[in-house]
Amino acid sequence: MIPNLSPDLALAARLFDALRERSFDGVGITREAYGPGERMAHALVREAAEGLGLETRTDPVGNLYMTLPGSDRAARRVVLGSHLDSVPQGGNFDGAAGVLCGLAVVAGMVRAGFAPSRDVTVMAIRAEEAGAWFPTSYPGSRGALGLLRAEELELRRRDSGRTLAEHMREEGFDPGFAARGEKALGPYDVAAFLELHIEQGPVLEAEGIPVGIVTGIPGSRRLREARVIGEYNHSGATPRKYRRDAAIALADLAYHLDEAWCRLEAQGHRMVCTFCVMATTEEAGFTKIPGEARFQLDVRSVSLRSCDALFEVLYDKVAEIEARRGVRFELGPESGSRPSPMDPGVVQGLVRAAEALGVPHLVMPSGAGHDAAAFAQAGVPAGMLFVRNQNGSHNPKEAMRMEDFASACAVAARFVAEIAQ
Repeated sequence: MIPNLSPDLALAARLFDALRERSFDGVGITREAYGPGERMAHALVREAAEGLGLETRTDPVGNLYMTLPGSDRAARRVVLGSHLDSVPQGGNFDGAAGVLCGLAVVAGMVRAGFAPSRDVTVMAIRAEEAGAWFPTSYPGSRGALGLLRAEELELRRRDSGRTLAEHMREEGFDPGFAARGEKALGPYDVAAFLELHIEQGPVLEAEGIPVGIVTGIPGSRRLREARVIGEYNHSGATPRKYRRDAAIALADLAYHLDEAWCRLEAQGHRMVCTFCVMATTEEAGFTKIPGEARFQLDVRSVSLRSCDALFEVLYDKVAEIEARRGVRFELGPESGSRPSPMDPGVVQGLVRAAEALGVPHLVMPSGAGHDAAAFAQAGVPAGMLFVRNQNGSHNPKEAMRMEDFASACAVAARFVAEIAQ
């Protein structure tokens, strides 16, 4: 018989309020990766965990583990968690909802006197929002799983100009642990990893469904430092046929990639394509034809074949536009990630839990990247729950209804109880 556990939602609500109060920047929420905001958040949840009597420890790259001991300490544990950092001037729920869900679930177990058969650990992960601070993905979770490459430790934080390794040391951690490829956890000691997160997109809100069960996290192909080189010239004195306009060339490329995205979707490809930045340089003035334009491109899909198909269009159009408009594209280095399917057993376990509780849910892919991807790539059975949110994410208006959070926490609690009863 699976126990009907009630997560401690009052605890989660108090912690949400405290996080907001302590990290409001006057516009939104800012909790810097490997900085004061993230440090504050980790201290707050550690204090709450110790108040529940949980065992707490921090690994060498800064991830926090808060554990309700199981009767068999040698058995592979269940881990619930997410991150506590944020983008600059972001929202209060992105990431934090997953950590506070874990604490609410474990607090409910403590309150009910539930003794798990294996350790149940809540993990507060460092620096998931690294893309906003450092040009890399998931350094906290990958650092714990032995997947963070030594050269990534030399990447510099955007605001400070100092390296990831320097910021780790400043916070009291050991970047050498990651550089040596050591591991704090992995498939050898984790039976399942579950991450709850706000959806960040509009699907659940539009469909009127509170909870999503994630089938996979997309991979990506990205250009962060691309530019178009044309020729600066007088905007009034230069006829069209003599122009080498970098801005118009970039707009031409964006239009054709958007059209190609539409065609590929009609053929069954599920993907997104975003020109995150399109800009001329400071040299461009009101009376100048832009001689340079810069752009960042982010293409994501649960199938890298779809990303590849759009990049083939990119290469063809770049060559065509260069010849037609007399410009030169410099695409720069490419970065990206592999798609990460969620574990089918975990997905089915979450579906069973939602059905048993009568929680309306949608089985769906993720559109964004999450720490669960790192766990899946390390061979840990991983799954995700989405909570419906309003107003998007990575912005100060980010929202989440507590009744939807309660439904997702109930699903998480039943799933964990099934594994750890």
